[in-house]
Amino acid sequence: MAVTSSTRHAVAAAFGRRHDAGRRLAEDAEGIARACRDMAARFRRGGKLIVFGNGGAGTDASHIAVEFMHPVVVGTRALPALALSNDAATLTGVAAGAGFEEVFAHQVRHWAEPDDMALGVSPDGECANVLRGLAQARELGLFTMALAGGDGGALARGPAADHVLVARCGDPAVVKEIHVTAYHVLWELVHVFFARTAPAAPAEPGLAGRGVAG
Repeated sequence: MAVTSSTRHAVAAAFGRRHDAGRRLAEDAEGIARACRDMAARFRRGGKLIVFGNGGAGTDASHIAVEFMHPVVVGTRALPALALSNDAATLTGVAAGAGFEEVFAHQVRHWAEPDDMALGVSPDGECANVLRGLAQARELGLFTMALAGGDGGALARGPAADHVLVARCGDPAVVKEIHVTAYHVLWELVHVFFARTAPAAPAEPGLAGRGVAG
C-alpha cells in the first residue's frame, strides 16, 4: 500500500516537533555544562542527588537515580542518588497529614545535607509539590535544578531552581522524550567533569616538594 502525502506530512511533523524541541534545548549548551560542572563538584565533596516528580515524571526520577547509582556503562563510577517518588508509604503518609504539596519538601528536609543536589521533574513546570521541594532544597543550601516543559512555567519564572532546562513543546509525549535525552546528557557530562576534578595522585616517596618533568 502506497504511503499518502498526508501520512508523509504527519510523520515529518512528528519528527519536526522532536527536532525543534531538542535543538532549542541544545542551544543552552553553556547552561547545561555549567549545571553539570556544579553537580560534579557536589558529588566530589560527598553530596548525593535527590530527584522527584509526579506520575510519569516520578518514573523519570527513578530512572535518573538508577542511572547514577547503577550505571549501565561498564567501568563507570556509581554516584549516590535517590528518588523520593519510590516510597509509596512515605508519600501517602505525608500527603494524608500535611497535604500532597508537601510530599517532596518534607522528605528533602529530612534527607538533605548541605552538599546535596535536588532535581525536580515537571512536564509543565507548574507542579506545586515539585516547586515546594525545590524551594525547600534551596533554603537548605542545596544545588537545585529542574527539568520542565512548555514555557518552563512557574519553575522557570521563580527562584527555586538554580538551573532550569526546558523542553519547549506543548506535547507531553515530546517533553518526556526530550527529558530522557536531557538527563542522559546530564549523567554523561557530570562524569566528564567529575573525572576532570579527580584529586592529584600523591607524590612518590622522596619527590615531595620537587617538580618532576613528564
